[in-house]
Amino acid sequence: MGVLRIGAARAARVVLAAAGLWSVAPDAMAQAPAPGQAPAVVVARAEMRALTQQREFVGRVRALERVELRARIEGVLRERRFVEGAMVAAGDLLFSIEPDQFEASLDLARSEVAKAEATLADATSQLQRARELSRNQNIAQSTVDQRVADEARARAQLLAARASQRQAELALGYTRIVAPISGRIGEAALTQGNLVNPASGVLATIVSQDPVHVAFPVSARELLEAQRKARASGEAGLVVRLRLADGSLYAEPGRIDFADVQADRSTDTVVVRARLPNPRAELIDGQTVRVVVEGERPERALMIPQASLQLDQAGAFVLVVDRESKAQVRRVKLGAARAGYAAVLDGIAEGDRVVVQGIQRVRPGQPVVATDAPPGPRG
Repeated sequence: MGVLRIGAARAARVVLAAAGLWSVAPDAMAQAPAPGQAPAVVVARAEMRALTQQREFVGRVRALERVELRARIEGVLRERRFVEGAMVAAGDLLFSIEPDQFEASLDLARSEVAKAEATLADATSQLQRARELSRNQNIAQSTVDQRVADEARARAQLLAARASQRQAELALGYTRIVAPISGRIGEAALTQGNLVNPASGVLATIVSQDPVHVAFPVSARELLEAQRKARASGEAGLVVRLRLADGSLYAEPGRIDFADVQADRSTDTVVVRARLPNPRAELIDGQTVRVVVEGERPERALMIPQASLQLDQAGAFVLVVDRESKAQVRRVKLGAARAGYAAVLDGIAEGDRVVVQGIQRVRPGQPVVATDAPPGPRG
């Protein structure tokens, strides 16, 4: 049984080391003290520190605006006037389609308008003359009625001709594909000389850069807890930070600006969206990030260095040096961890001295020679 206990302790230390909750101090490899000599240890005091409550989720970056450029008419692509991956401004000409046939169609439509205008003018004149003759009863009423119908027909033909001219003008305008938004443009799907039409698919995509949205799913329970806590504390809102693929924190914090009005029936999660600045275009549309959501106001918590923590089958514990300079085992209930420190919810008190170095040389109840560790960074 003794062998099994030693094996379990060693395995627990391996687990703690991998999790960052236990580390071998530089003096841990030193030789054990001489028989009868109290081992030397380094201790740190449990102290109250500011602790910001955090939750972490997996999210995805979304551009505020995203436009897929497509051809709205059929024609030959004449030129591409942008550099792939470059920034474009709203209104910039990006593609042009050969306009010759559309210019000819517009000229034809304009001639039809002129013809219809002339026909209407003649019909209007004929109607006026018929009405004058009708007053003196020099013309049959049926002739007047015919002139009225002719004038109405000419007016309708003019409306149709003007509509055709408008369609021709629109078609000619569609030969110029311009940027509807400002942003970064992606790869061009087709090059000059290709025949394009509405079925050709996306010619290129523009995504806005600054700011961006990050969407992430939150369980309905967590969302409810966060809302209640924010109301109780009077906080204006939660702060959102991003952890990038290399583990670093994105420099620009953001705010939650939307929570979906429906929960996913299969996962009972709600999609929450945050808005963040992106001045250096570090965040890319579709990118996966870790979303760290934290409160505005940090809370006070009892903190100890993670290096003092040990684990066995009964759970986490620390070695505390009491007033008689003896090492004693204290079982602890742990909370959140930040920057090498762990919050302790129960098990020790403020001011207790926990062993952070020399743990391997100490047995519970054994006298030790304790030296205070230098102060750590303030959280």
